[in-house]
Amino acid sequence: MDIRPIGKKRRCFLAVMLAAAFILGGCSAKDKTNADDIIILYTNDVHCAVDDNIGYAGLAAYRKQCEQDTPYVALVDCGDALQGDVLGTVSEGEYPAELMNRAGYDFAVLGNHEFNYGLEQLDRLMEISGAQYLGCNIRYTGQDEAAAFFSRLLPYKIVSYGNVKVAFIGVSTPETIVKSSPIYFCDESGNYVYDFCGESGAELYGCVQENVDACVKDGADYVVVLSHLGTNAASSPFTSLELIANTRGIDVVLDGHSHSEIPCDMVTNADGEDVLLSSTGTALCHIGRLTITANGDIQTGLIGAYSGTDSEMADCIESMKEKYEAELTKSVAVSEVTLTTASDAGVRLIRSRETNLGDFCADAYRAVSGADIALVNGGGIRADIPAGEITYEDILRVHPYGNTLCVAKATGQEILDALEMASRDCLSDADGGENAAGENGGFLQVSGLTYTIDTSVESTVETDEQGTFLSCGENRRVQDVMVLKEDGSYTELVLDEVYTVASHNYLIKEGGDGMNIFMDNELTVDEGMTDYEILMTYLTDELNGTVGEEYALPQGRIKVR
Repeated sequence: MDIRPIGKKRRCFLAVMLAAAFILGGCSAKDKTNADDIIILYTNDVHCAVDDNIGYAGLAAYRKQCEQDTPYVALVDCGDALQGDVLGTVSEGEYPAELMNRAGYDFAVLGNHEFNYGLEQLDRLMEISGAQYLGCNIRYTGQDEAAAFFSRLLPYKIVSYGNVKVAFIGVSTPETIVKSSPIYFCDESGNYVYDFCGESGAELYGCVQENVDACVKDGADYVVVLSHLGTNAASSPFTSLELIANTRGIDVVLDGHSHSEIPCDMVTNADGEDVLLSSTGTALCHIGRLTITANGDIQTGLIGAYSGTDSEMADCIESMKEKYEAELTKSVAVSEVTLTTASDAGVRLIRSRETNLGDFCADAYRAVSGADIALVNGGGIRADIPAGEITYEDILRVHPYGNTLCVAKATGQEILDALEMASRDCLSDADGGENAAGENGGFLQVSGLTYTIDTSVESTVETDEQGTFLSCGENRRVQDVMVLKEDGSYTELVLDEVYTVASHNYLIKEGGDGMNIFMDNELTVDEGMTDYEILMTYLTDELNGTVGEEYALPQGRIKVR
């Protein structure tokens, strides 16, 4: 076998047609493969969906099918594989890492969510991984010894398939710092000691170019970038499209992060040459297939609705599911008090009044994020936590939606508007039977501030036809808003001052419950931990596994008169 760069031919049409045929179930990969072909299978943004769609059992079967046709088969992942569902949470990523080992991954890159379990656990996950993690743009800039995970990374790896050398280069998004937990990347003084070459687009492109050049100098015939960058314009200047446009020498970019389904795009590089770009979507809805043929063709495409199943992998997944389902009922903490959504009479208050569970959830968001203020919509707090042992299942029942942590910069005026919007339906007497009178799923439980709702003031909030906030008149029912200071005292909310506000993507980015107030604001954390991970982290790291008597009653943060 002797493929040289001179004969490279990048093709999309065949790859797209091949992918479509697979999706329709009308084509066999075996018919398209020659014994000298190099096949690189790829996934991205699996997010612990180990048996959804094609699943790892289908992936393992497809890899074995390819290996019957050619000895030159590799399997790679482009990030965000180890987090996103309960299976990952209860094992801190170890269960999905074990399944990836069984699937036979050769290389992987670190997505932003691979950092969600902290750097110490990330090192553990990389240690048990059979895949070599790649990351050319992750740097340590501190004075002390870097975390152990950093030493396990390689910028790139060149693999020989017969007489052909293929270089794999890893690139992680510079957005990782804000799309995970920024505190992980800081030293004890709060200074950032890790970066992702994210000061500018030029810095990232230059870093990748240096590694491309090094690979070519080391004899690579083909350069394949495994990136977790995405194509969303909001990620500019760190998208895969911009990376290609500002570099030269890359043949293919296999991408993740934006959950895009891209069978094959032709993107022009800095020299005006075509580079193939592909991404598989999310949750193993497709398997990506890159083929380098003996005559120099380079093709990418997506395999969908693959029906093959590897029985050993399927059995392993079932065994692991049984294991993590057992983990759900194990005690992970203890509460000395009942944390509740309701009154002693059973009236659901979480959507119209402060409750001790609302305080607990909001405190978790503020403590984990380090924000000045936390806001949590009462409609997203779904179940009580009884006194006694707390299990994973208890935590998941409280926050079942899998929303993700966001922290926005917001003015005092915006915070005041949000509180007014959330309190517009509140009544002086909430006892309406099982469900409280004046309920509103967008009612805000808070941490880091206190306020009063004067229900004698008629709400002046105006919304559009969809119930989205438009404006508020001068008469306001939310009054006496006070912000917690570092010394434990409170000071008046300043309308033109900027505060950091922690919540989740539903409220901050998506305008959930009509709360569109923060949607255009600058984010300092953008979709980090999931909501139930936030509660778990607060329980274990901040409360040392015990919810104490301080949460026996609501703490007087919200007064209704």
